[in-house]
Amino acid sequence: MERSLSVTFSILSVAVIIAAVSLPEWNKQETEMKLDSFSNILRDEAVFRLEHLGKISDSDKYLQRTFLSPASIKAGNLIEEWMKDAGLRTWVDQMGNVHGRTDGGNASAPALLIGSHLDTVIDAGMYDGSLGIVCALAAIKALKTTGKVEELPRPVEVIAFSDEEGVRFHSTFLGSAAVAGILAVDILRVADKSGLTIQDALRDNAFDGTEESLLQLKYDPQSVWGYIEVHIEQGPVLEGHGVPLGVVVGIAGQTRLKVTVKGSQGHAGTVPMSMRNDPMPAAAEAILIVEKLCKYPEEHLNKVSNYESSRKGISQGSIVCTVGELASWPGASNVIPGQVIFTVDVRAKEDTIREVIISELNDRIFQICDQRSISCSIERKHDASAVECDKDMIFSLQNAARIATQNLALLQISKASNVVPLLMSGAGHDAMAMSHLTKVGMLFVRCTGGISHSPEEYVVEDDIWAASRSLLAFLQEL
Repeated sequence: MERSLSVTFSILSVAVIIAAVSLPEWNKQETEMKLDSFSNILRDEAVFRLEHLGKISDSDKYLQRTFLSPASIKAGNLIEEWMKDAGLRTWVDQMGNVHGRTDGGNASAPALLIGSHLDTVIDAGMYDGSLGIVCALAAIKALKTTGKVEELPRPVEVIAFSDEEGVRFHSTFLGSAAVAGILAVDILRVADKSGLTIQDALRDNAFDGTEESLLQLKYDPQSVWGYIEVHIEQGPVLEGHGVPLGVVVGIAGQTRLKVTVKGSQGHAGTVPMSMRNDPMPAAAEAILIVEKLCKYPEEHLNKVSNYESSRKGISQGSIVCTVGELASWPGASNVIPGQVIFTVDVRAKEDTIREVIISELNDRIFQICDQRSISCSIERKHDASAVECDKDMIFSLQNAARIATQNLALLQISKASNVVPLLMSGAGHDAMAMSHLTKVGMLFVRCTGGISHSPEEYVVEDDIWAASRSLLAFLQEL
C-alpha cells in the first residue's frame, strides 16, 4: 500500500503539526480483545501509578529525580515491582536502566522495545517520561490478564531509562545511549556540580562503573525489531485540534553549548567604568545575539557564509534557541564578576540549518569578546542529529491510535473522528538515541495547555486511557 505524507510547518510551534491523515477502516475482526475492557488497568491503575511516581522526589518542595539520586533509585524499584506485576522478567543494568521482558511466543525473534525515562527536570510535572513507562506496563498487564502475552509473535521489553533529561551531569540520554551503544566511555569522568563523577555515582549505587561494564550494555541490532515510545506532546497542537493522540514523524536535532566569558574581577565601587574588564555586558550582548539570530535568522545571518548553499532553508520559525542557564562568579552584588557562564540550546528540524546557526553564533560571540577585550570559550556539550521515524511504524501507530479513540468521547469535533495528526517533535526523546540501534516510532499524548517541564503539566485521565489502549492495539497487531 502506498502512503504519502503532506508536510507544512507552523512558525509559532516547535512541536509542529505536519498532517492529518484519514486512515482506512480498521479491521475489528483482527482484534480479539475488546479495548473497552480493562479500564481499571488501562486508565484507573495507570492514573494511580502516575500520581504515585509524582510523589517520589528528592525535594520536599517540588518534583525532582535526577540520575541515580535516592528518589530515582526508589522510583526504579517501584517500577520494577510493577513490571513483575505485569508478568515480566526484570533486571537493572549497569547504567541503572530498569528492564522488564516477556518472551511472548517466540523467544528467539527480534524484540520490540518500549521505553521512556524515569528521571525528571527540576520542578517537574509528573507525566514527562513516566507516562510512557506506565502506559506500556498497563497494556502488557491487560494482555497478561487474558493469557494473550504468550501469543505475541516476538519478545516485548519495557525499559525505564535512568537518565534522559541530563540535569545532573549535563549529558542527555545516558540510559538509552548506553543501550544503543553510542555512549562514549569517557562519559564516566564527567562530573556534576559537587565534583562527583558518573563513575562515582554508579559505584556509590553498587554498579561496576567501568568502561567494560558500559560497553557491555549495547544491544545487538539483530536482536531488536524496533522501538516505540509514548510521550506527552509538550506542546499545544493536539489540544488545539481537539484530539488526544498524534503520531511523530521526526524529532528535531539539537545542540547544547556552554559559553564561558572571562574578565577581571573587581570592587563594584572603586573601579571606574572606563577601566573595567567586565564579562557580564559581553555575556548580555552575546545572549541578545542568540535571540536575534534565532528569531530572525534571515535578517541577522552574515551575508558571507561558508554555508551559503544551506542558507536557503533558513527562515523564521525553522530554528529555536534558548539560554536556560546563567551564572556569574563570585555572584555578589558588590563585586564585578570575573566570569560569566551561560548555556545555549539550539534545535532545528534539519541538521544543516542547526550547523549554520551554530557556526554563526560562534563567530559573533568571539567577535563580541574581541571587541571588549574579554576572553571566551564555547564548548559543545551535547549533539543529537535529527531523526526520522519509521514509516511502517508511523502507519501502525496511526491505526492503533484510531481504534483506541474511536469509541471514546475524546474528540471535540466530529470531523476528527477519522483523523490522526502527524507531528514533528521539537523536544528530544530517548527515541533519538535508540534510532542508532533500530527503527523507531513515537506516539504523542495531549497535555493541557501544551505545558510541560512544570508542575502545571497535566494529562486528563481519558487521554491516559487512550494512550494505553493504543499500545494494547499496537501489541495485538504485531
